[in-house]
Formats: sequence, C-alpha cells, structure tokens
Amino acid sequence: MAGLFERLKAGLKRTADGLVGRIDTLVLGKKTIDGETLEELEEILITSDIGIKTALELVRSLEQRLSRNELKDGEALRAALKEELLAKLLVHHRPLELEKAQPAVVLVVGVNGVGKTTTIGKLAARYTAEGRKVLLAAADTFRAAAAEQLGVWAERAGVELIRHQEGADPSAVTFDACKAALARGAELLIVDTAGRLHTKVNLMEEMKKIRRVIGREIPGAPHETLLVLDAATGQNALNQTRIFQEAAGVTGLVLTKLDGSAKGGVVVAVSHEFGLPVRFIGVGEGIDDLRAFDPQEFVDALFQR
Repeated sequence: MAGLFERLKAGLKRTADGLVGRIDTLVLGKKTIDGETLEELEEILITSDIGIKTALELVRSLEQRLSRNELKDGEALRAALKEELLAKLLVHHRPLELEKAQPAVVLVVGVNGVGKTTTIGKLAARYTAEGRKVLLAAADTFRAAAAEQLGVWAERAGVELIRHQEGADPSAVTFDACKAALARGAELLIVDTAGRLHTKVNLMEEMKKIRRVIGREIPGAPHETLLVLDAATGQNALNQTRIFQEAAGVTGLVLTKLDGSAKGGVVVAVSHEFGLPVRFIGVGEGIDDLRAFDPQEFVDALFQR
C-alpha cells in the first residue's frame, strides 16, 4: 500500500507545492499567529482554487480557533488547516455502492476534453478486474470518433460496447444498451454522453430524454450520474458543475489530470460548494491511476513533508 500512497503523493506534487508549499513558507517558524497571517493564508487558499466561499469558511474557522488560543504557532495553524480541509471533504463523502442493483447503471457526463472517455475505459477495466460483467454504451454520437475511442477502451478492458452510427439519436443508443444489459446479464452498464455546452437548453433536453429512457427500461436507474471535471480548469470546474447538476442530476464527481495541475484545491471547492462526493481522482496516465477517492489519503498526501 505504501507504493500506492507514494504514487498518489507524486500525482499531487504540483498541487502540494502550489498550495501547502506556499502555506509552509508563510507559517512555519512563526512563533505567534495573528490576523495578518490569516489574511495572507486566505489569499493563498483563494489563488489555489479552493474557491472564495470555501476559503472564507476555512479562515473563519481558523479565526475562531485563534480566539480560543488554540493556534499557538505556525505548526498548530498548519495542523488545524489540514483538519479543516479534511472535515470539508468528509461532510459529503459517501462510498459508491453499485452492488445493490443489477444491472447498476452509471451515466457519465462532462464537457469534451476533460477525459470522459478515458475515465469510462478505466472504470470498465477496474470493475471487470473485480469480476463484474460490464457493458458500455456509446451515447456520445455527436463527437467524431467518440465511439471509436470508446471502442479501443472497451477492447482493452475486455468488455462489450453498444454503438450506433455517428449522429444517431443518443437515447436510441441508450435504449439498445439497456435492453442488451438486461438480456446479457450485465452487472454494470456505463453510458457515455455528449459534452456539448454551447446551448444549455439542448443539453438539458438531451439529458432528460436519456434519463427517461434509462428509468423506463431499468427502474431506479441511473444509479449514479458521474460528472468528469479536468482539475486543471480550476474555477471553471465550478461553472461546469452548476450547469450539469441542473441538467443531469449529478450525484458524484471525478477529477481528472490532477498530476498535471497545481489547481487540485478545486477538489475541495467543487465537493463542498455543491454538496457532492468525489468518487474518483485521476493522478496519472496508467489504468490504475484512476483511484477511488479517500479524503484522508488525499489530505495526507498533500500535507506530508
């Protein structure tokens, strides 16, 4: 397990340097903590994509600790901030349970370019390795080569793919995939969707239609709607979450490309501000680098010196 933690730590290095590294420069060695120190800390948090709302709440909690004489020095402030960040992540953290339904249906949404198809491929490989029968649906019929890309992943993971011609009705693909999942005894159906945001109305109508089809064919489904976000987009991830939560009823988040970004603080911001659990994080290119999110492990990896 130490090897896995070291890989996580390496994947979060840029965020750790950009966030905790700057905090350490500010607070370590300080014998006393004052209001000015907390103001500077607030600026670091905001510019590290923790988000203004979340940053202000964190600093408010630290101010209360300061007034109770709990923050004697820089080390105490650092430890208190780590505790507060963890608490923010734990509030909304819930395990992803897909065992109760058969087939369990996961709808995957997100704008183009965030790593949605790759995430689906890695999820398929993950659950297949656990011994589950997985089926994929290529309901992103608008992006050229989307189905081909998903097909490559399906082959790599050793799972079946339901697809139509480019430009086909996404809900028709979804309908066929639901029928196939039931007929073939699949335990998990993962549905890819188009990531166009140019007209919010179209996106909403399409999502509603797909969800209606799924719910009609498999009562109670979709059991999870995962929004995939590119961590490198920082605060823009909040805008995407707002739109997709309204359009698609998002129940969980996947943050990709954390290894290539110093903006990993957005993990805290997007989970806290929308009350959504982070389900998975991507910290590398490898098939095992899509990891189930563990708040304690995440915070430990950021703060470990």
